[in-house]
Amino acid sequence: MKIGLSVRVDGPLPTVLQEIEDAATAGFAGVWIGEINLWDPLTVFAALGGRAPGIELGTAVVAVPPRHPLTLASQVLTTQAATGGRLALGLGMSHRFVVQERYGLPFDRPARRVREFLDVLEPVLDGAEARAVGATVVGFGGVGAPGATRPPVLLAAHGPRMLALAGERADGVITLWSRPDYVAEHVVPAVTAAGRAPRIVLGVNACVTSDPDAARRDVAERLAVASTLPSYRETLDRQGAAGIEDTILAGDESVVAEEVRRFAEAGVTDLVLFPSGPTADHDRTTAFFAELARSAR
Repeated sequence: MKIGLSVRVDGPLPTVLQEIEDAATAGFAGVWIGEINLWDPLTVFAALGGRAPGIELGTAVVAVPPRHPLTLASQVLTTQAATGGRLALGLGMSHRFVVQERYGLPFDRPARRVREFLDVLEPVLDGAEARAVGATVVGFGGVGAPGATRPPVLLAAHGPRMLALAGERADGVITLWSRPDYVAEHVVPAVTAAGRAPRIVLGVNACVTSDPDAARRDVAERLAVASTLPSYRETLDRQGAAGIEDTILAGDESVVAEEVRRFAEAGVTDLVLFPSGPTADHDRTTAFFAELARSAR
């Protein structure tokens, strides 16, 4: 199981790029950046270029609704070439309130929208031309990007339909806030039902600390709104979790290492760390996971 790091993108761009380089130096297998109304992940990676060699650069995730797949394909292939072929493209539908209120776009038929988006995107990433007329997406033509290779495409998924779609059409799934038994019993079977062996990328909040209860309270407060979003709420409800705080890895090094081992046994191929807690615990957590990442490589 590879271990990656979700890096902060709320500072100046040079600081973000330095954080990626620091993650590579520390030994993490990948860095992951999402769209949270801050720096654009693909542009950040293109700006990084060939720096921080050896580390995968993942988007977790780029929202499908506000983009046309041909336009995204051009940006993706440009970024892939700029970074020397290290991109992992995570795509997702985002959330209803973001799509409808921020972008003013429809959020109906999410699984169909993603499927039809892939009907255009995937052949273009492979160097071919798309000829697709769907109910939600239409696209014709290709993108000239000499020498650019197709990056792995991963789908953000929580519900059964999107998990199945990730297994059928993508190179893997990106999901969040799932305990090891839930991954083993629900996520992996749904994603592998099509008979393939895609990547299972799981984001987890973790805090190596002497006060796990304080770490859980911190996560409960900071991520209270996220715990109410429908896709996350359904996943939490299926696990009997009151909120995201019930899924955090919290405790000393031995406790957290045991939970990491359980995720590997459950079928997670890529564990992505979201460090939690006050500064001292945050740094302790990042250092411990970097040690685990180096030992796993």
